[in-house]
Amino acid sequence: MAKYSITNFGTMADVAKTEYGKAFLHDTLNLTSAEISVSVMPAGAKSPFNHIHKQNEEIYIFLSGNGKFMVDDEIFDIKPGTAVRVATGAKRAMENTGTTEMQYICIQAKENSLTQFAFADAEIC
Repeated sequence: MAKYSITNFGTMADVAKTEYGKAFLHDTLNLTSAEISVSVMPAGAKSPFNHIHKQNEEIYIFLSGNGKFMVDDEIFDIKPGTAVRVATGAKRAMENTGTTEMQYICIQAKENSLTQFAFADAEIC
């Protein structure tokens, strides 16, 4: 059995054509610790709904485009290079306020489950 998984979600133009403009990697990579999605939001688009998560925090990493992000009652600007972590129980949504598509990666992982990271979980071999 292979000790790795590989998938190809295509180009960002391919992702933009999918339902909701998202490529979910959980199933295609057989992920066991997180859900990762690669997303494209057209200019002028908004999240179709506000939502919260009960167990998973979400990390959004913005690669292109500009917009507004809402967490509970606070709204702030997002742009390429912005990373946002949203805790469980917090309402979130976003809007692309720019003139070009917004590309981002979203990672969901169980809140407070990380016990080791970077070199603390590594061994040189």
